[in-house]
Amino acid sequence: MSLHKPIIIKGIYFVTFTCHKWLPLIDKTCCYNTFYKWFDILRKRSHDILGYVIMPNHLHSLLYYSGGNRSLNFEIGEAKRFIAYEIIKGLQTAQEHALLLELSRDIELKDKSRGKLHEVWEDSFDCKQCRTEKFILQKLHYIHNNPCTGKWKLADNPLHFPHSSASFYISGKKGLYDVTDYREILTTLNAEMEEN
Repeated sequence: MSLHKPIIIKGIYFVTFTCHKWLPLIDKTCCYNTFYKWFDILRKRSHDILGYVIMPNHLHSLLYYSGGNRSLNFEIGEAKRFIAYEIIKGLQTAQEHALLLELSRDIELKDKSRGKLHEVWEDSFDCKQCRTEKFILQKLHYIHNNPCTGKWKLADNPLHFPHSSASFYISGKKGLYDVTDYREILTTLNAEMEEN
């Protein structure tokens, strides 16, 4: 899906955004709660969080975007700015001067001229609309197993990684953030499609 074109269609989306140069800025600043605050903001705007994992340097999420006058691109851009401020504050508090200097040096000229001070995120974000339950389950499996696979090995079982919706979907227990079951949203979306 092209990220230059505004995403305005109501639906369930698999969304990923990543720290600049894949640096572990989220973990380094322990700003996980900032993501949960953003999830709350989404809910206040009639969107919802259906699944997630917050990794040391990126977020994978399953979001319900309800449409409206603000595109999904706008919502993600605003989230990245909101979370970036907290990451920079955390780096300043931790006196991570070398890292702050690197993030400052990496700003492109066009962004510097607009007053940007640090490059916290990769420019774009990945986004795929999830229209079927099979695709949603594939993405949830990927999200929940991310901390246990590849180079990460942050947990030996998805249930042991706290910043994830795995406990809700695997054991039925609320995790650190209370997600909405994707089935509720998918049922509503399918009923709306049948009416139209």
